[in-house]
Amino acid sequence: MIPPTDQIHLELRKVSKHFGGLQASSNVSFEINGPELIGLIGPNGAGKTTLTNLIDGALSPSSGTIYFNGERIDGMKPYQIARRGIGRTFQVTRSFRRMTVLENLMVPHLALHATASHKEVARKAWEVLEFLTFEHLANDYARSLSGGQQKLLELARLLMLDPKIIILDEPFAGVHPKLMETIYDYITTVNGQGKAFIIISHDMDTIFTLSRRLLVLNFGELIADGEPDTVRKNPAVIEAYLGSEDEQFGPARYHPQEEAHA
Repeated sequence: MIPPTDQIHLELRKVSKHFGGLQASSNVSFEINGPELIGLIGPNGAGKTTLTNLIDGALSPSSGTIYFNGERIDGMKPYQIARRGIGRTFQVTRSFRRMTVLENLMVPHLALHATASHKEVARKAWEVLEFLTFEHLANDYARSLSGGQQKLLELARLLMLDPKIIILDEPFAGVHPKLMETIYDYITTVNGQGKAFIIISHDMDTIFTLSRRLLVLNFGELIADGEPDTVRKNPAVIEAYLGSEDEQFGPARYHPQEEAHA
């Protein structure tokens, strides 16, 4: 029986992905129940982007299964999974640079709802822009935005789809501290409205403060899953990633295929 559409339940069961002889994800299992705020961390090349690509349909697992609200979604196309309520941003922003900010917001909604009224979609886009205090840039071309504003634009485009689970890939990377604070506040606000988040970030101070649960990957394996304070003290996490006080990153195996699919 599929749960009501307002519920959020994502389940990964022993999900693995290999590229030839390279194991990018290895028997990863976890669940998301309700509007959780989850940080996904690990050394460079640990398999974080591969894992999110498996969840959103950009990649299909080599083995294992993924269920969302009782429906098996591994093997579905990304647009099919987006229709079901899972949306994501990318580490490298992907705006339509020759369109205005307002037009950028309208595109994803019209792509999933081709018969929607343009007037109604524009109204919703203005609501999202006002929520993000971004409306003063509505008629600016996306190519004129700063790197941090591009990140905010991606978040705005995602909100137009009204997803149940939002995956953010390095939302704080290269962002001015003031804008980083703004994005942080919007994440907590949207989460409070009932949306679940999976956030990939190398900004340890921010992710440990923001997240209420942390997943830690190393060599494609899930080595920790728990509250930030508990994860911080986990010996496996310290060895693999956090290191000593003067060492932020631990050793990691390089996954060129992961970067190719970022």
